[in-house]
Amino acid sequence: MSNRLAEESSPYLLQHAENPVDWRPWGAEAFDEAQRRNVPVLLSIGYSACHWCHVMERESFEDPTTAELMNESFVNIKVDREERPDVDSVYMKAVQAMTGQGGWPLTAFLTADGEPFFGGTYFPPEPRPNMPSFRQVLQSIRGAYEERREEIVRNAGELKELLEKSSTERTEGPVTQDGEALSGPELLDHSFRFLASRFDHTHGGFGGAPKFPQPVTLEFALRVHKRTGDPEALKMVTRTLHAMARGGIHDHLAGGFHRYSVDARWLVPHFEKMLYDNALLGRLYLNAYQATGDPELRQVAEDTLDHLLTDMCAPTGGFYSALDADSEGEEGTFYVWTPSQVHELLDKEAADLFMRCYDVSEAGNFEKANILHLAHDLVAVAQREGMDVEHLREVLQDARQVLLEARKLREPPFRDEKILANWNGMAIRALAEAGGALGQPRFLEAAVNGLDFLLGSMREDGRLRRSYKDGTARIDAFLEDYAAVGNAILTVYEATLEPRWLDEAAWITERVVDLFWDDASGLFHDAPKDGEALAVRARDLMDNATPSGNSLAVELLIRSAHLFGDERQGDIAQRVLDREAGFMARFPAAFGRLLAVLDQTVADPVEIAIVGARDDARTIDLLRAALTPYMPNRTIAGTAPGEDLPHKLPVLEGRDPGTEPGPEPVAYVCERYACKAPVSDAAALAAQLSEVGDRKPS
Repeated sequence: MSNRLAEESSPYLLQHAENPVDWRPWGAEAFDEAQRRNVPVLLSIGYSACHWCHVMERESFEDPTTAELMNESFVNIKVDREERPDVDSVYMKAVQAMTGQGGWPLTAFLTADGEPFFGGTYFPPEPRPNMPSFRQVLQSIRGAYEERREEIVRNAGELKELLEKSSTERTEGPVTQDGEALSGPELLDHSFRFLASRFDHTHGGFGGAPKFPQPVTLEFALRVHKRTGDPEALKMVTRTLHAMARGGIHDHLAGGFHRYSVDARWLVPHFEKMLYDNALLGRLYLNAYQATGDPELRQVAEDTLDHLLTDMCAPTGGFYSALDADSEGEEGTFYVWTPSQVHELLDKEAADLFMRCYDVSEAGNFEKANILHLAHDLVAVAQREGMDVEHLREVLQDARQVLLEARKLREPPFRDEKILANWNGMAIRALAEAGGALGQPRFLEAAVNGLDFLLGSMREDGRLRRSYKDGTARIDAFLEDYAAVGNAILTVYEATLEPRWLDEAAWITERVVDLFWDDASGLFHDAPKDGEALAVRARDLMDNATPSGNSLAVELLIRSAHLFGDERQGDIAQRVLDREAGFMARFPAAFGRLLAVLDQTVADPVEIAIVGARDDARTIDLLRAALTPYMPNRTIAGTAPGEDLPHKLPVLEGRDPGTEPGPEPVAYVCERYACKAPVSDAAALAAQLSEVGDRKPS
């Protein structure tokens, strides 16, 4: 018999709809029931691709005895963290404050008013050393709530006050020799040196096992290199990206990356594949290629973004959320290979070469099977085999295609097909950048289609929605949604110069300020001002797996201010940067995107104006030349002869097409408030751009 989750659209909630637990979705009805019954609330938060969420479901939520205890003693609420990041944020911080750790599945116990008083993550079905069983926890909480209610309510109130205080506190960072707080270039240099001291020079990345890609931190390092010419910053990025691309965290057959590596050398991944990881990494590989010209980085960027088009794109144009780690009840089964499987598919020469290059052996490296990874340099292998390296690459490419086709016949991992605004915004931005920089129409077309879907099907009554599934958009969008989609709109505008995106960019930036800006604190809230009241109003300043909503909003406002000339937007962005300078200096690893945005305000701005008919091949060539180099501090605007744009753009001031000499399209480049001579040739524009923005090491 189904529980109340059967009416939900979230794939994660629907996975629990047949549990014997009387699950309820988050909402006032559940808390009213807790008040009526005079019992606490058990809140369980997870997501569809979470391996340990599935484990706890099998062990506890599907167990009739455990379910009976839960139903008798609690009102049980199940939340998809990807749909409700505000709920997840509040109760994750509470559990971290109580236990010193967090993660998913998140298990929190609340009063009927929604105030947390106890929590944890995964609990096993039977006791383990230093870990009680889930049933023991349930029995203890039930007894405490019955016998020590006043103490629990008092402690919950104190925790709430602590969380409210922490969401608005400020911190002092390091100071200069003159006693002044670090800011601008000094803050950026301090933060980069801190991160560099934690860089793994052997395998790339930061820290040990488990190791996460951290694309936001690497993006900051790439920007440092662009602004200063520091070779160490570039080496950190390229060494990490090459190591990941050759490791088992990378899907060598279909493209894309798994969530993280359980070891320090990127070999054995946790196999789930998330839209946001691949959007951020696809864009990072693209930017690194733009900065270096390295063809391997370009190939990985294209393969990663093609993976989104092939495996994650909905017929509507939006992008699905995740591919599970498990298939056939086991983690990783879909992705691993044995020597006999390879030999069945390839001829002996190709099989032997493939297994040598990808380290496929009888012993295996994962559950007696093999995670594919490039264990050897291909040039060295080709020399040993007495063959041309390009021929070796062709043999491996053909072999990968054969294995990929065979893999498609396996039982695939579960795909979470809800469409989330934030993650789609990141994917659309990456695709639009790639389409423009690489001259690949399939990427730009997918970006435009995705954005049309978001603004057409996930916007109602002038408000964005967070989630879309089965034809229905639901849940008011959060700061991170508006800001990520806003940044995507600006990127699509720069890649197309279509005026309709100017209206959308102006609309969404205004919504960000109106719905989320808190002038008293000088920060953005994560949820709309008129949104649901939680125990504590959510405000995440630090990056997690994705950039924080505040950092995305600041980036959007800075980009918008440059394009539209809106001084208030620039002032709001600067207030956040100034307010968070102490946190950025003390915890650089948690503020990678905000540091990247600060770098954008310190770097010399580059403005590119293009005047010409958008369907003119010469205009298209000029735009391609403008988009090709890595220039994160660049603003591009364009207009056609006789065109009346819906907004006045400072970049186009004085560029009246009616006064231009000759009919050919023209491009103007300005840096540090000085402009170069106008050019009509794409090669000449590329030459001008090669002279701006880059700095030699100091």
